[in-house]
Amino acid sequence: MAKQQTEVRELQEGSYVMIDDTPCKINAYSTAKPGKHGSAKARVEAEGVFDGKKRSLSQPVDAKIWVPIIERKNGQVVSVDGSDMQVMDLETYETITMRIPDDIDVSPDENIEYLEMEDQRKIV
Repeated sequence: MAKQQTEVRELQEGSYVMIDDTPCKINAYSTAKPGKHGSAKARVEAEGVFDGKKRSLSQPVDAKIWVPIIERKNGQVVSVDGSDMQVMDLETYETITMRIPDDIDVSPDENIEYLEMEDQRKIV
């Protein structure tokens, strides 16, 4: 899996984090001050990038955590067939099949932007 390790204190809203081995986008990040006998804690509220489920995480700010490497790519819709579409990557000219989300209306020859992590893809 394409990921790298970083400290929890370096996270910020809008960035990505791995929670339960799932890439998530951070919606809220807050820290609590250290107490008399402990270290500062961070609370992260996030939503799965590819599945849309809400997840939360509570860790010390100096703990190590995995951050996924998600690429933002451009593609052109080649054909639309029911709930699937063929998309050609504009850099590698590779053709991939993607599922069309319910809230998006696409047509052939339209340029789209999508997120890719390993074999998972999502239209932005």
